[in-house]
Amino acid sequence: MDTLKKAFLCLEIIKERKAERPVIFNVGELTSITDYFLIASGTSTRQVQAIAKHLQRKMKEKGFIAYGVEGEREGHWILLDYGDVVIHIFYEPVRELYDLESLWIDACRVEP
Repeated sequence: MDTLKKAFLCLEIIKERKAERPVIFNVGELTSITDYFLIASGTSTRQVQAIAKHLQRKMKEKGFIAYGVEGEREGHWILLDYGDVVIHIFYEPVRELYDLESLWIDACRVEP
C-alpha cells in the first residue's frame, strides 16, 4: 500500500472513534524517522485509549501491525509506530502542552 494511502487509512479509522482535530504532516524530507505524522486528540484519556485500540484492531485486519506502541496505560499521549506512518493521539490538554504542530511547522500539511 502506498504510504500516503496508509496515512489516510489511519485517518479514516481514528475518525470512526471521533478523534478530534486530526492533521497529517509530511515529514519525510525533514526526518529519516518516518514519512508521515498523524496527530489527533480525544476529550478524555478513555477516548484516547479507545481510539488507539480501535486503530490497532482495524490496522491488524488490514495486515499492518504496529512496530511499537507507547503510552497506552496512561492515555495522555499514545504513539503508534507503523514505520512510514507514526500516529500521535493526545488527550487534548496534553496536545496543547507539547504542541507538536509548532515543532513541525516546516512540514507540509496533507489534506485528504
